[in-house]
Amino acid sequence: MARSGGRSQGSNTFARYWLPVLAYVGVIFYLSAQPHLQSPFGFAQGDKLAHLLEYGGLGVLLHRALRGTTDLGRPASTALVAVTIGMVIGLGDELFQRHVPGRESSAFDFFADTVGLSLAQLVALLFGR
Repeated sequence: MARSGGRSQGSNTFARYWLPVLAYVGVIFYLSAQPHLQSPFGFAQGDKLAHLLEYGGLGVLLHRALRGTTDLGRPASTALVAVTIGMVIGLGDELFQRHVPGRESSAFDFFADTVGLSLAQLVALLFGR
């Protein structure tokens, strides 16, 4: 039996679109809290690729959540808001890492985060509905 009503529908919408975003951000910060965490890639600057892929995934989830819960008009507006939210999360992540032993905060990591977010939006704009 389908439930009707704003509150139930709002809870379902939040769970469907924003809960995955929050869970993903939780994983990002969990990984950031690991002292001396090494890149899964065995080459110099492999951590930048890890940042790009990690934040590319976040960008996809942010785009999906924004498209499903807001009416920002043009798809480019959704992409811009997704990148902006992701950049705030990335900046918070880098500032958080400054306080984790064996981790460092890097503008280059933040740049890789932003590139990942932007590439995800480009893919969403080119191949999305």
